[in-house]
Amino acid sequence: MAVDRLTSAMLVGALRRRADAAGGFCTVLAKGDETSGAILLQTLERGQDTGLFERASDYAGGYHLIPCGPEASDPQATTQYLARRRQSDPDLWIIELDIVEAPRFAAETIC
Repeated sequence: MAVDRLTSAMLVGALRRRADAAGGFCTVLAKGDETSGAILLQTLERGQDTGLFERASDYAGGYHLIPCGPEASDPQATTQYLARRRQSDPDLWIIELDIVEAPRFAAETIC
């Protein structure tokens, strides 16, 4: 039995539109597989890096955001981490989201 779900491209599009409507900023740093690419978020608040989060299955049929990568205070390590992840998974979407409480905002939209 097939389970209907939104594509990665649809989720990213919804996140971008919702962030824009709320006065935030959301951009695609790397476009992944339209249908089922994993989504990794680089979150910021007023231009200050607040961390990296990945959309992951909770194995109960839903999704949640999990922290990943290096500390937000190390921009060079973050850049290297994103490059490694993209190299190992070319289907990965990398999204930059700058809005108040970005992880909560993203989870409400794509999880």
